[in-house]
Amino acid sequence: MGVLKVLIITYYWPPAGGPGVQRWLKFVKYLPSFGVQPHVYIPENPTYPLTDEGLLAEVSPEAILVKKRITEPYAWASVFSKGNTKKISSGIIPDKKKQSALQSLMLWVRGNLFIPDARVLWVKPSVHFLADYIQQHDIDTVITTGPPHSLHLIGLGLKQKAAIKWITDFRDPWTTIGYHKELKLSKYAANKHKTLESRVLNTADAILVTSPTTRKEFMELTDKPISVITNGYDNEVVVKQPLDDKFTLAHIGSFLSERNPKVLWQALAELVNDNPEFAEKFRLKLIGAVSREVLNSIAYYGLNSYVDNLGYVSHAEAVAQQRKSQVLLLIEIDRPETKCIIPGKLFEYMVSNRPILAIGPEGADMAEIVKTTNTGVFALYTEKQKIKDTLTQYFSEYQKGTLKSHAIGLQHYSRKNLTEQLALLLKSV
Repeated sequence: MGVLKVLIITYYWPPAGGPGVQRWLKFVKYLPSFGVQPHVYIPENPTYPLTDEGLLAEVSPEAILVKKRITEPYAWASVFSKGNTKKISSGIIPDKKKQSALQSLMLWVRGNLFIPDARVLWVKPSVHFLADYIQQHDIDTVITTGPPHSLHLIGLGLKQKAAIKWITDFRDPWTTIGYHKELKLSKYAANKHKTLESRVLNTADAILVTSPTTRKEFMELTDKPISVITNGYDNEVVVKQPLDDKFTLAHIGSFLSERNPKVLWQALAELVNDNPEFAEKFRLKLIGAVSREVLNSIAYYGLNSYVDNLGYVSHAEAVAQQRKSQVLLLIEIDRPETKCIIPGKLFEYMVSNRPILAIGPEGADMAEIVKTTNTGVFALYTEKQKIKDTLTQYFSEYQKGTLKSHAIGLQHYSRKNLTEQLALLLKSV
């Protein structure tokens, strides 16, 4: 069988930073070794909330990049409020009670005038352009990855115009994602989202998701085949990092308003007050964008003096910080609809040799991965004592110089193994 030509339509691509870029950057890196030639369609003039120039070096030389200019509403919005635009496009939505009139208006416009999202103006010109490109380059299969879910509408249009196989990849759910309810949707807008979601799910030839819970939810909406291919870790060359001298708890990535584990701050405040040795050694490292609500909660529990807020750093620096920290924090919003979220950083955490303290909703898919790989402890938002006991145990091992994780079965989550699964799927559709 000859080389399979695949067109991958993605918004996030280097120099975009953040988690959205990693999945397909790594798939594209390994697909050629499994007989798949990746053509990658990306915007020529994107407005990325985060950038990381270092990721440009990871783009496969075998990838054929196809670019086209897009109409980018976030670029218009930034004229009025650059800060609010950057936060909203990053998924950091201010607490409803504390939203300014401008923030409230921007959310309403985002939710009701740009359906399914602000990249919807890219759809029609892309369908017209790519229909010709597919014919000229004998493309066999098209893959659309979202969010932004507008990209699935490009796939929908191409499926109607060209004789191609179409696979949709959902890195996050569509209408059940946590922030969806915060977009001030009218009844019309909410129904249109569901209608578009249904059309995509029932027109695609196959569907990819990143978690078992999302697969279960989508199975109620379509009878099309749905495969789970999680995110994973790459075998990156990382200079050996000396561990922090302090007992550092590190959270790496966006700390959203509703991803605010007050139970953790309570537990830490009690440990600081009850254990002078813990108070002397403890530091909380925050790496990435942090919402004002999270910072206010940390201050409320008297933990400000223990915080090192490093802000956004490059991916390479984030990986280095993972290896240096004593304990890694993995936090997800405490809602039933977030059970399906498996943060991409979990997989990098798992190969860092550092223990994980994960906190999330009951039945979370990430809990099963943490458990089966023996990489840490998962606790619910109601389990303050379990969190305290875990931190106490980790601190005791830190004092003895024996604190580390004892991972098992990680090879299943390597990017190369996951890409092999993808290649097999592509050749079977």
